[in-house]
Parts: sequence; C-alpha cells; structure tokens
Amino acid sequence: MGIQSVNPATGETLETFEETSPQELERSLAAAAAAFHEWRGVAFATRAPKMREAARVLRARAGDYARTMTLEMGKPIVQAEAEIDKCAVACEYYADHAEAMLAPQPRQTDAARSYVRFDPLGPVLAVMPWNFPFWQVFRFAAPALMAGNAGILKHASNVPRTALAIQDIFREAGFPRGLFSTVLVGSAAVPRLIADPRIVAATLTGSDLAGRKVAEQAGRELKKTVLELGGSDPFLVLADADLAVTSRAAADARLVNSGQSCIAAKRFIVVEAVAEAFVERFAGELRSRRVGNPLERETQVGPLARADLRDALHRQVQESIKRGAKLVLGGQIVDGKGAFYPPTLLTAVESGMPAFDDETFGPVAAVIRAKDDADAVRLANASPFGLGASIWTRDRERGERLAAQIEAGSVFVNGIVKSDPRLPFGGIKRSGYGRELSEYGIREFVNIKTVWIA
Repeated sequence: MGIQSVNPATGETLETFEETSPQELERSLAAAAAAFHEWRGVAFATRAPKMREAARVLRARAGDYARTMTLEMGKPIVQAEAEIDKCAVACEYYADHAEAMLAPQPRQTDAARSYVRFDPLGPVLAVMPWNFPFWQVFRFAAPALMAGNAGILKHASNVPRTALAIQDIFREAGFPRGLFSTVLVGSAAVPRLIADPRIVAATLTGSDLAGRKVAEQAGRELKKTVLELGGSDPFLVLADADLAVTSRAAADARLVNSGQSCIAAKRFIVVEAVAEAFVERFAGELRSRRVGNPLERETQVGPLARADLRDALHRQVQESIKRGAKLVLGGQIVDGKGAFYPPTLLTAVESGMPAFDDETFGPVAAVIRAKDDADAVRLANASPFGLGASIWTRDRERGERLAAQIEAGSVFVNGIVKSDPRLPFGGIKRSGYGRELSEYGIREFVNIKTVWIA
C-alpha cells in the first residue's frame, strides 16, 4: 500500500509514496557518513550562511509549506503559517549563536594549558511526530547541523509530503548533499537504523511508549538519546487569578493545534474558591471557538490528525465519565467526514480517570478542584508526566515560589507554555530526558572533550 498522505478533514487520500527501499536506505546512510566527514571540518562562518538561507527558503514558501502541513495533518492554516516562521527564527538563532555556544572553554588546572571543546558526533537519527511536523524537525536539525552533525529523518508516516519538503529545504539552502535526508520507512525500520554503526545517536519526540522502545534499542547499542515524550500539563488557577484573562488563556492553551500538543494544558487545577466561576467562563470560551475546515483562516479548531486518534480520545472521555467525571460541554463524535472532535469540558475529574492519569491528545479539558495552593501543587505533581506547567495568579512572587515546587521541565507564570530557541525545552519523569533548544540543546549531540597540554 505504501506510505499514504491523507487529509484528516475529509478522509481523502492525497498521495501514496513508495517506502524507501533497503538499497536507497543504504545510500542515504552512506551519504550521511560521507557528508559528515566533510562538514565536521567546515568553519562556523561557512555553516551559518547556509542555515540563514534555509530560513529564507522557509519564509519565501511559507504559504506552500503551511498548506502542505494543513492538508496532511489538519493544523489550522494560521497556526501552520506561524509554525513555518518559528522554524525560520530557529535557523537564524543558531546561525547567529552556535559558534559562541560551542566555543572552547579554558580551564585552570595543573597543565600548561587545558580546555573543553565541543566536537560533532556524526549522523543522528531523528524520529519525529506529526503534530508539529516542521517545528519538531527544525528544532533538532538547526542546532545539530550547526554543531557539525548530519541528520537522518524518519518522520511520522502520515506526513510524507512534509518530510520530503524539509529534505529539499536543506538541499536548496546549499548544505552538502546527504547531510540531511529523509527516509520514508515505518517504525519497524527504527531498530535497524539505530543498530547501524553509522548512526551515532538518536532523538525522538513522541509517546512515552515509543520513547521506551527507542531508549531500549539505543541502550543495547550504547548510543546517546534525547527523548521528548508525552505530557499531561497542569494549568493551576489560584484564588487571586484574573478569571477573565485566565479563562481565555486556558482555552488557548488547551486548543492549540486542536489540542494535539505535548505542552498543551490538559489538567486545569482550580482552587475551590474560584472553581465555579472559572468553569463558567472557561466553558464559554471553549464554546466560542470555531471548529471547521482548517484551510479557512477563521477556523480555530481543526480535525484530529487521524480517525483512530479521534476514536481513542473519545474512549478516554467516555471512560472518565463512567468513573464519575461530569460532562459540561462536547463529548460527542461529530457526524460527517473528517476526524473532528468538539471542544470538550469535563469537571469533577479525579485520579483514577483517564482524563487525569493519561495524556489526552485532543481538545478535551479536565477540571480538577484543589483545596488551596499546596493542594494544587500536590495535584499537579500527581502525574507520571513532567513536561510543562503554568500558574495563574495576580501575585508574581507567589507564582514564582510555587513554580519551584512543580515537577516539570518548564513552568510558566501567567503565560501559556511554549518552546523558544533561547530556552531549554524538555521534560522529566515519563516526559523524557535531555534538552532541545538553547545552548543546552546544541550540546546534546557533541563530544564534550577535555584537552590537557603539559
């Protein structure tokens, strides 16, 4: 059957691609290894213009790339355009800062001279998801290539057009042929790619189940991994929060990318004193968001990426209701074509329900009541995940104090959790390990080498 590109808004098959053959896969691996040996010795001053050219190509064809993304996985077109621009910003950021981030660091020791240097490792396998199909790749590729590495992209099988477009961007930008390439293979090919001696490390963004498999496979080969996995991010509403501002932000945070984001707020932990007022405002905000054709600029919530994902989300909602959650809004599969699911609000959610315990990857919000600030923190941390969190309060110092107690890779006070090239991004617990972005991200796939001279 090949690898299919299917429009989740209509169910229409857009295009079918042949899977990369074993012979083509071998050529890609050989080309990556050869390109790396050339690229590792290229000066930052030569690498940077090529990365800036990648940014220029992204911006010049932003409309086409955004449309490709929207047709393949259903992202509302305005959000798709913003994703392309964010990729260009990341390319420019690393073009500007990679050399300083990887500059040798002198150390005073008993040597005549000693220092730490950062050398590239080689071809890195990137196993990437469909939900941010450009951004997830570029936030790995921009720092990895600027550090002197090569990249092999195994993208999600439902976004083959996007995967091939990204390969072409790096080629058009003037990077050595083979330095970054896309292979159209299924997940069954990942173990043998990790085992190949030319692959030196792997990075994955995806589910915790996929992360476990990649970590296990890489562990057998003693290869470095960075894993950015699922999340069940808490959104804490304290008693002194501005409920008008907070409820609008809550809807934005839950419905970004139609709810299909690891760092989308999922568990809304609200202090008892303001719980009823917040739920009323929150429900109104969710009702007001337009669901529809993701190619229309007015659409705020599109379809889920696949019908099976929509059905799995619906089962999580039904099971939570069966265990005592209250349905305030939504909760029914939409009739007609496409993998649509309406904005859905559950209250009276508690531990032991899928809406509390598991990651809900779609437009489903779970409200959990807390007695006070301390109870809100307890509930926030009562999760196997630890990716992001946000705290909403009029007292910034109070928010900062509580942020120190939250078990997550990122905590935002009075702001929606987002990734930014200037800040490290990643999680703890079942949300993975390692960091992307900032100087921490670019140093994940380098040899941190000590040099000591008598």
